[in-house]
Amino acid sequence: MAMAHPYRKADGQKQVLVIGAGLGGLSAAIRLASAGFRVTVLEQQERPGGKLQRIEAGGYRFDRGPSTITMLHRFREVFAAAGRRMEDYLQTYPLAPAARNIFADGTQVDLSASAEAMEEQMAAYSPHDAKAYRLFLEEAKRLYELSEQHFLNKLLLGWRDKLNPNLAAAFMSIRPFTPLNKLLARYFRHPHTLAMFGRYATYVGSSPYEAPALFAMLAHVEGSLGIYGVKGGTYEIVSAFARLAAELGVELRTGTAVRRIVVRGGRAVAVETDDTTYAPDLVLANRDVLEVYGSLLEESARPSMPERRLERYEPSLSGFVQLLGVPRRYDRLLHHTVFFPERYEEEFEAIFKLKQPPREPTLYICNPTASLEPVAPAGGSSLFVLANAPYLSESWDWEEQTGSYRELVLQRLQRLGLEGVNEAEVSLTYTPLQLHRDTGAYKGAIYGISSNTPAQTFLRPSNRSRDIDNLWFVGGTTHPGGGTPIVVQSGQLVAERMIELYQ
Repeated sequence: MAMAHPYRKADGQKQVLVIGAGLGGLSAAIRLASAGFRVTVLEQQERPGGKLQRIEAGGYRFDRGPSTITMLHRFREVFAAAGRRMEDYLQTYPLAPAARNIFADGTQVDLSASAEAMEEQMAAYSPHDAKAYRLFLEEAKRLYELSEQHFLNKLLLGWRDKLNPNLAAAFMSIRPFTPLNKLLARYFRHPHTLAMFGRYATYVGSSPYEAPALFAMLAHVEGSLGIYGVKGGTYEIVSAFARLAAELGVELRTGTAVRRIVVRGGRAVAVETDDTTYAPDLVLANRDVLEVYGSLLEESARPSMPERRLERYEPSLSGFVQLLGVPRRYDRLLHHTVFFPERYEEEFEAIFKLKQPPREPTLYICNPTASLEPVAPAGGSSLFVLANAPYLSESWDWEEQTGSYRELVLQRLQRLGLEGVNEAEVSLTYTPLQLHRDTGAYKGAIYGISSNTPAQTFLRPSNRSRDIDNLWFVGGTTHPGGGTPIVVQSGQLVAERMIELYQ
C-alpha cells in the first residue's frame, strides 16, 4: 500500500508558514505561492519589511533600513518567476553620480560608472591610485563573475555541494584567505582610496581588515552595474512584494510574534504565537538563524547547534540611526553621501575589539530629496544618518548612553558643515537594541553573522536545519549572505529547492 506524502494535505496543497516578512521571506513566499503552495507569513511588526520600514512624522518621510539598491536583476527575478513584470509594480531610476565620498581633509570623490571620471578625481590626490583603478576594476569584475557563477546562484546545503570540484577551484581563485585591505593594497596606496573601497566590507557587516578579498566585487556592482533609486522610496520594494504576494494568495498576518517552534520526532509540527497554534507542513524562518535556534527552539531539538556553538559565531556590526527632518536643503549631499574619519581603522578596532561605538564614526547619509523625491516639506530634507555600531554586549548600554551618542553624532554632522541638524523638526533615533526587539536580529546585528573569517563567509549556517527535516532558513545569516539583493536571492533559492523536494 502506498504511503501518504508526509507534506501533502488532502486537497493536495502543501502549507508553508513563513516566520518574518522581510525581503527574503516575502521573496520566498512569492515563489512558493506561484508554484501552488499555500503560504502564510507571520510578522511581529505592524508592517511587513523586516529591517526596512517606513517612518512618517511631522510631514517628513523616511526609509529606515537598507537604502542602497544594487543588482536590480535580483529583484526583477522575483517578479519574473511569478510571471510578472517588475515595472508594473515598482519604478526605479539610476543615480548618477551613484554616491559621494568625502574625506577628512575635504577631498571629494563622486562614484561614477565612467572610469575616466574616477581616474580624474583620484589623480587629484594620488596619480598612482588613478593609474591602478582600471586594473582594480578588472579584478572586481572577475570576483563578481566567479561569485555569480559558483556561489550566489546555488545553495550549499551539504558537504557534497561544498566539495564540488568546480566550486573548489573557484573558491581558491577568489583569494579566500586574503583580507580585503591587503588586496586593495596591491593596487592602491592612498588612505582615501583604501577607505573608499574598504568600506564595502561593511555592506556585509564586517571589517575591511578582516573580511575576505571577495567583497572587492562590490566595486564592480556599484561602479559598473550601478546604484538605483526607487520612486516613492525604498519601502516601495516591500509594498510591491506584499502586493504581488497577496495577488498570489499569500496570507500576511502582521502584529503576530512567534513564540515557539514545536518539534516532535525530528520534525517541526507546530508554530505557536500568543493566541494561535499553526500546524504547517513546512516552516521557513526569515529570522536570524541564531535567534531561531536560541529563542524559538528547545536545545534538545537542535543537537547540532548547542548554546556553546551559537556563542562561537561572531555577529556582524550593527548601526546607530538618526532620522532628521530638517527645514533646509544641503547642496553638498547627494542621494548617498559618506563622510570618512581621518583614521578609518580605529572604527573597526572600537566596534569589533572594544565593542563600543567609535568616537569619530564614518557617517553615511541618505538624502532622497537630492533625487527630487517628495519626502519632505518644501525646502526641507529627510535625512537618514547611519553610524556603524557594535552588536549588543555588556560593553555598551544603549538604554543609558543613547542620548550622549546622539549628541556626539550631531556635533560631528555640524563640524562637517551640516548646520541646523541640531534644530531638526523631527529627530528620531534607532539603536541596535531596538533593532533586536523589533526584528529578532541576533544581538542587534544587522547582517546576522560577520564575514570576518573565511569560515563565516563561506561556511554559513545552512538554509536547511540539520536536526529538523522540514525547517528552512532564509536571510543574511545563511547562504549566500547579507545585503538586500543577496537576501532577496536567498529567498528564491530556498523556495526553488523546497519546490523541487516537496511539490
